[in-house]
Amino acid sequence: MDSKKLAVTIRELADSKKAENITVLDVRGLSTVTDFFVIATGTSEPHLRAIAEEIVEKLQETAGLRPRAIDGEVPTHWMVLDYVDVIAHLMRAEVRAKYDLESLWGDAPRLRPRRRAKPKAVVD
Repeated sequence: MDSKKLAVTIRELADSKKAENITVLDVRGLSTVTDFFVIATGTSEPHLRAIAEEIVEKLQETAGLRPRAIDGEVPTHWMVLDYVDVIAHLMRAEVRAKYDLESLWGDAPRLRPRRRAKPKAVVD
C-alpha cells in the first residue's frame, strides 16, 4: 500500500470510530522522517485507545501492516502510531491545541476527503 493510500485509510478508520477534526498533512519534501501525518482528536483516553485499536487491528487484518512503534499507551492524552511512511497522532483537544502540529507544519498541503456523490433520485 502506498503512503497516500495508507494515510487515507488511517483517516477513514479514525473516522469510523468518531475521531474529530481529522487532518492529513502531506509532508513529503518537508520531512525526511515520514510522508504523511494523520492528526485526529479523541474526546477521552478510552476514545483515543479505541481509535488506535481500530487502526492497528484493521490494518493488520486487511493489509498485514503493523506499526513500527506505538507511543502513549499510558494515559498521556497523545498517542502516536508510527507506520514509517505515515505517522498518526491521536490527541485530546487540549493537547492538540497546545502543540498545534498543523501550524508547525503549516507549509504542508492537506489531503481533503473525497466528497461522496449524492445518490441520484429515481424517477419513474
